[in-house]
Amino acid sequence: MFDVLTGSFKNAVSKIRFRDDANALKKATTELRKSLLKADVHHKTTKELVDAIEINTKLLGIGQEAFLKSLQKELHAVLTTAGNQGFVFSNTPPTTVLMTGLQGSGKTTTTGKLANYLKQRNKKVLVAACDLQRLAAVEQLKQIAAQIEVDIYFDDNQMDPVKIALAAKAKAKAEHYDVLLIDTAGRLAIDEELMKQLHDVKKAIDPDEIFYVADSLTGHDATKTASTFKEQIGIDGVILSKYDGDTKGGVALSIAHQVGVPLRFIGTGEKMPDIEVFIPDRIVSRLMGAGDIEGLAEKTSAIIDAKKAKEVTKKIKKGEFNFNDFLDQLNMMKKLGSMKSIISMIPGLSQMAGPIKDMDLENSGEIVRIKALISSMTPKEREEPDLMNISRKKRIAKGSGLSEVQINKILKQFKNASKMAKKLSSKGGMKGLQNMMSQMQGMPGGMPKLPR
Repeated sequence: MFDVLTGSFKNAVSKIRFRDDANALKKATTELRKSLLKADVHHKTTKELVDAIEINTKLLGIGQEAFLKSLQKELHAVLTTAGNQGFVFSNTPPTTVLMTGLQGSGKTTTTGKLANYLKQRNKKVLVAACDLQRLAAVEQLKQIAAQIEVDIYFDDNQMDPVKIALAAKAKAKAEHYDVLLIDTAGRLAIDEELMKQLHDVKKAIDPDEIFYVADSLTGHDATKTASTFKEQIGIDGVILSKYDGDTKGGVALSIAHQVGVPLRFIGTGEKMPDIEVFIPDRIVSRLMGAGDIEGLAEKTSAIIDAKKAKEVTKKIKKGEFNFNDFLDQLNMMKKLGSMKSIISMIPGLSQMAGPIKDMDLENSGEIVRIKALISSMTPKEREEPDLMNISRKKRIAKGSGLSEVQINKILKQFKNASKMAKKLSSKGGMKGLQNMMSQMQGMPGGMPKLPR
């Protein structure tokens, strides 16, 4: 997501040395201005940002370190807008949030992602299907709610979104939900009918906050529509959807600077877990190529059960790690979302991880085959991998659709990885497990790809 902007900053920094003169600074700021405009940053934002960096660099004394400090400071200033960060709960539950946006912006999917984010933090969430404008919008939200296992309120016999919203809020209060997310209608473009409907829903339910979902791929249009929604409806924050698909990335800077409301979340992939809180300090760190270790720790801590991780480590040390444990680890990692959203948080790795960034853990060939093999085992075989003999392997091959050669390779690799993990676990704790996971996933230096 941040590769183009980060690359732009690096190019600008390369124009200036440790100690340099005004001419070198001019070259650096000229390069920065061109890069920002090319990355879809609004021209007013670009001008103010570059001018401020130039002034600050001169005050600090022209040089690469001063330029970097000024760049970091001004990026933080642009991205920091007065208002709440992340999700803020009201003093009296349920916290009611109105989800708004144009049709096609990813509003319904983002509603599901936000519900999933809150559910992972042990909140009781209700989503309300009030988008009666788009065909299949209600059905889409039903499927998403079922997928992430959160409750949904809908009424197929009611055509008034205001009545549905009021009924949903009544249910949320009566049944003690922590959060109510209301998915509203959108249009292909802003029109009077859309604004009236949103005004009516807003007036009826008096939401705690209104989020506007902006499609990152629309560039400058995302900034314009967000500004219009702010003027006509009033919004408390922006969620950038499809940010992983925006190769330029400048829309984040533009919206934060031009719209005047804080960016609250960004969509970092297609899966339900692929949503992150937009915290300026962390985003600046990633833009500067320093990663986001805090964000990664927060993301994993909400998913990984520390108690279970300790139990798995003990099993590895004793040589008792089995296929049930391995399947649990795969399912846990799946909840973290796409690999590219995780890799982008690791300092330095986003620039090095080309093929890894696009790896789909859940649907990679190796993982699919391993899951097929485990699913074809009996409970006892999963608990005791050493039980495998020729007849059992033949039965599993038939049940999983794999060849006996593939079965033998997977079993051999699992055995070798478990042995190595046992050795390493005594020295590095969870490093043993990580190494084993790496081998089983066919990562560089690990398990070779299985024949198809």
